Amino acid sequence: MPSLAEAWRKRMYEAAFVAKISDCTSEAAETQTWIEFAVRCNYLDREPGREIYKKYDSILGMLVNIMNNSEKWTIAKKN
Repeated sequence: MPSLAEAWRKRMYEAAFVAKISDCTSEAAETQTWIEFAVRCNYLDREPGREIYKKYDSILGMLVNIMNNSEKWTIAKKN
């Protein structure tokens, strides 16, 4: 997830950090969509697909938690 690395580098700017984490949630949700397609098209067996999908649910939950508690993750600027 390139956006996660970008978000980490933007920790001094809370709005930019949150925006990049939001991008990460979009990427993770898109990956879940591709997992669904892979299972439906028989490129991926159902059970492994479910396991991967559930892992992405967990990742999404962590990202949303980071967004909702961004002040814990950002770096305060020193004046």
